[in-house]
Amino acid sequence: MRYHLAGNIPQKRHTIFKSPEDQFYYEQLFGTEGFHGISSLLYHIHRPTQIKSIGPAKDVTPKIAVEKNITPRMFKGMNVTPEDDFMDSRKILLLNNDLKMGLAKPRKSMDYFYKNAECDELLYVHQGNGVLKTFVGDLEFFVGDYLIIPRGTIYQVELKSDDTVFFVLESHSPIYTPKRYRNEFGQLLEHSPFCERDIIAPTFVEPKDEKGEFLIKVKKENQITDFIYATHPFDVVGWDGYFYPYKFNIKNFEPITGRIHQPPPVHQNFEGHNFVVCSFCARMYDYHPMAIPAPYNHSNIDSDEVLFYTEGDFMSRNHIDLMDFTLHPGGIVHGPHPGAMERSIGKKFTEEYAVMVDPFRPLKITEEALKVEDPSYKTSWLEENDKTLEDRSQE
Repeated sequence: MRYHLAGNIPQKRHTIFKSPEDQFYYEQLFGTEGFHGISSLLYHIHRPTQIKSIGPAKDVTPKIAVEKNITPRMFKGMNVTPEDDFMDSRKILLLNNDLKMGLAKPRKSMDYFYKNAECDELLYVHQGNGVLKTFVGDLEFFVGDYLIIPRGTIYQVELKSDDTVFFVLESHSPIYTPKRYRNEFGQLLEHSPFCERDIIAPTFVEPKDEKGEFLIKVKKENQITDFIYATHPFDVVGWDGYFYPYKFNIKNFEPITGRIHQPPPVHQNFEGHNFVVCSFCARMYDYHPMAIPAPYNHSNIDSDEVLFYTEGDFMSRNHIDLMDFTLHPGGIVHGPHPGAMERSIGKKFTEEYAVMVDPFRPLKITEEALKVEDPSYKTSWLEENDKTLEDRSQE
């Protein structure tokens, strides 16, 4: 992340700062990892600590259906049920101790505020558009945007379409850009597939100087608790630092290509503790005269592999629909479906877009996932399962 400043702040931190009406502003350190991680300083009109009441906690622990999985699986995201409420719409499909993943299809904008007090969030916009409103400003979002929301961010989502779909990832560790693409000062290097210009910080919004009762739903340890605060949480008159929500559009990722097939790490976009997130984007295929553009068969010995298919046609997979998730567990060889390798030869370009997550600890399968599973996927590499492929490869 790079340094960002918005609104009005004092010349020096931790010093007296007053309004033109001679009223104190109240400073808040917003950061993680104690006082060691990246942080920002926020300046509020009112003390951000004014709790009026705390309601009962609602348990939202995902229900595990498969504790130990070694089966290749596919989940039909189009069959995940939409819900009116933003938080109710989050259906967690896969998880381990490092992260949770799933899909959200909210029908209505949030009429409350929300704070995830233990996880960074990644919301990938598969469909729809709207505004992510936060206490440090607004981010308009559109199809293809990654919204990276640090833990502790108070936010609302305003929907501007009726069919919004998010791929959702919650991380128990901070979500960063890959270390290998940054120098010792944190600047993205020249060979990085994206640069700071592609990372969009929130647009500053005039603070809300309001008193009353403001509901903030706080999530921690798989519980959501209703906090009522006496002042509007978006009362920040200014802030600066390195810790803030931002957006990055998948179509601003510049694919790294080569004469022969490049391995998945070249597609890496983000990372957390024990996982990486990759963006598969429209790109030129390999240009060696004997190249096979389709991925080679490979074993994920040390990681599971999840692909969320979001746009285009996927050369290596047969019978894949948009919004599908595929899970290839560590230790089991996988690769292109029958006929895919042959079809790929001579192809020059792909228009596919997908989000890939590789966790380095095995994933558990939830009951929500089994509701939308295609049980035929595990045997989909058998050649007799798709007789039309041989004909297609000869066209």
